[in-house]
Amino acid sequence: MLRRLLGLIGYVGLFAAALFIPAGTIHWRAAWILLGVLFTVRATSAVLLQRAQPGLLAERARFPIQRGQIVADRVLLLASMASFAAVIVFASVDRWHLHLLADPPRSLRAAGLAAFGAGWWIVHLALTANAFAVTVVRYQAERGHVVADRGPYRFVRHPFYAGLPFVLVGLALWLGSFAAAVASAVPLGILVIRIVHEERMLRARLDGYDAYAARVRWRVVPGIW
Repeated sequence: MLRRLLGLIGYVGLFAAALFIPAGTIHWRAAWILLGVLFTVRATSAVLLQRAQPGLLAERARFPIQRGQIVADRVLLLASMASFAAVIVFASVDRWHLHLLADPPRSLRAAGLAAFGAGWWIVHLALTANAFAVTVVRYQAERGHVVADRGPYRFVRHPFYAGLPFVLVGLALWLGSFAAAVASAVPLGILVIRIVHEERMLRARLDGYDAYAARVRWRVVPGIW
């Protein structure tokens, strides 16, 4: 658990660097509040998952390039991580230097902060329900890989990914950058491509996935996709 806590502190520290270094100041109240929400939600999630899915936490702590990972995902995962970080940096640069679009109204900024926290909690619910929701896309034969169909997986096939648009767009709005909210289309587009490749792998290798996909029609957004 101590290692998990240190890892979380490191993650929040990198998040802070992506915000404060481009801004050129640490006197940014909205950023500190965002970091507080991030730490609180992720720490709570880590404590709960340590009880519910300790094996999954260990798997997710592994290096993002792994044996058995599909080839396309080795590129897509790194691109996804880099573009996610780029949105954070761009939000800071735009808020403090570029001012490309008008500032979001206060009500929308508050909604963005709520969406940011809710997005991470959706991610937590997905991890709680799926012991095989590792960072990389691979068939986990050594862990007895089976279809996850409980919790949020009753409604969409990829609830983990469903939380990420709330995180990205939410943080951009809370920080006051409409332009960064628009730029979040890049990592979300990469995410869509990852989902397509993951589904191909699951249909080809995971017993019962085709039947599950027939029951749960939507990948991420009910009624849309």
